[in-house]
Amino acid sequence: MQTQHENIIDLVSERNKRGAVRHDPYYQMHINRMGKIELLEEMVRFQEERSEKGKMSLTVMVRGRILFRALETHAETDELRLLASSYRRHLEHEIDLSIQKLSQNN
Repeated sequence: MQTQHENIIDLVSERNKRGAVRHDPYYQMHINRMGKIELLEEMVRFQEERSEKGKMSLTVMVRGRILFRALETHAETDELRLLASSYRRHLEHEIDLSIQKLSQNN
């Protein structure tokens, strides 16, 4: 028989863990220093790395979300803005799924 305390989740602890895996301040700073051409080059590098590895780690997904958010913000064309926005949302969904799996395993 389970006690009541076995089912209690520390919400603050869970929120902090999830926040820690959702952000990469060093990569964010690196991206913030880039110009438009550098951001496009980083996008190509990101896509090549993603293709080589096949499956993305949570770290790669978080970095991709940061990159595509920057591309979305700095896009000069509607097409690039739409592409970046779409891919960013896809990565956010994948990040959420990965975090749910991590939480279930703990």
